[in-house]
Amino acid sequence: MEDEDEEAMIGMNSPAEREVHSIGFLVSDRVQDLRDILASPSSDQHATTDPPTRTEPPAGDGQNVPEKIKDAKEAGPAFHCDLCDAELLFKITQALLPGLATACVDNTTGGVFRSPGSVAADIRKELVEYLTQRTETYVAESVVLEGAPEVEVYDNPYDIIAYLIDEFAISKRNVFSRVSALLLSERREDNIDDFAHQMEINGFWPVDKREAIVQTLLKNVDVKNEYHCNMKFETDEELSLHMPTCSFRVMTCGNEGCDARFSANKTEKHDSACPFKIIPCEQKCLDFLMRRDMDRHCITVCPMKLVNCPFFSVGCKAAVPSCKIEEHQSEELHYHILYILQGMYKEASEEVLKERVDKIHEIAGARLANAKNVRSLTSKVKDLDAKLPPLVIETKKKEEETSETEVKPESTGVSDTNENTENAAGTKDVVNSEAKSRSPEVAPLLRDSEVASKTVEDAKAP
Repeated sequence: MEDEDEEAMIGMNSPAEREVHSIGFLVSDRVQDLRDILASPSSDQHATTDPPTRTEPPAGDGQNVPEKIKDAKEAGPAFHCDLCDAELLFKITQALLPGLATACVDNTTGGVFRSPGSVAADIRKELVEYLTQRTETYVAESVVLEGAPEVEVYDNPYDIIAYLIDEFAISKRNVFSRVSALLLSERREDNIDDFAHQMEINGFWPVDKREAIVQTLLKNVDVKNEYHCNMKFETDEELSLHMPTCSFRVMTCGNEGCDARFSANKTEKHDSACPFKIIPCEQKCLDFLMRRDMDRHCITVCPMKLVNCPFFSVGCKAAVPSCKIEEHQSEELHYHILYILQGMYKEASEEVLKERVDKIHEIAGARLANAKNVRSLTSKVKDLDAKLPPLVIETKKKEEETSETEVKPESTGVSDTNENTENAAGTKDVVNSEAKSRSPEVAPLLRDSEVASKTVEDAKAP
């Protein structure tokens, strides 16, 4: 075909004819290319889909280029380790389905002809595109907004992605869901849970596909490389050698009954908290049991469980391991007898009662040791106390009254003396002042008194 065209062009006489023929040849080639594109399966698929809402390519399209091709263009390492923190990956994966269910339910609230299932596929696509685009720009936005009032910036990747999922779900609410009381009712929550459970059972969004999406989202927001491996290798063999030793490789717990999956660098952390691990009793008894059964064991059947002394009601406040109650009763028998005597002789001093305890213990110490409760020991102590001479009680009250009586007179005498001294000093000052004021009259009065006394003495003389 090309040879015939070239021959035709050679046979043409004028340059203008040759130029027109060349332009027609180029147009025919372009038309054939368009026909080939329209006939391809991919073009049919695009023809059946809804037209795009904008002519500009989405911001996330640049990230859809395979890493190996992009690195080859940049002449960098072509093989990346794509392992992420297993626990965080699973946690974020589990959050995607409830987020999608929330957006679907709120988007169709009040609709007669639409149900959450009818919009699930479209909203899922929008959710993935939204999260991809937002995670690519979130770190830069958080740096700009950091320190701004009423703006909360998250650091943990789970918190970031969960916040973006909620943000997307809120944007999908329709008018009815915004104003309806169902938005805050239990019925709405039940509808969301039911629809999420229905999608899980039907396999609408398989876990492996969600994990692949979450891996991309996690790498976008984990700028510190704390939750994913960022190792790159030149050859596939190097990557294969790295995978078995990567700190983010998936591990399973070896404890029977535990199905947890976690990264290798979290092995010690999981082991220290695994509820199925067999550990010794925290209260130092001889039993070994699962960590999840420890609390129940310690408060129920553990022989080292702390209990109140059987003589708690009469005054012993000791907390004793249940297996050492008898040892405690034997060691503290003197004090238990003292507590009982204090209940019998409430006004007696502790010194007097201690002497009484020694006498009772000398008489029947071995017999009292067999008493295991308050009632039994109290009965035996009363019988032995009745055989002893009556107790001479010097009550604390009398001693206190005596001491107070001795102190009060002394303090009263001292105060009276002080008052008398002050009064005498005041009287003396008054007399002196009066004497000074009446000093001219004092001498005649004294003379008259002397004359009178002398007259009385003379009259009495024989």
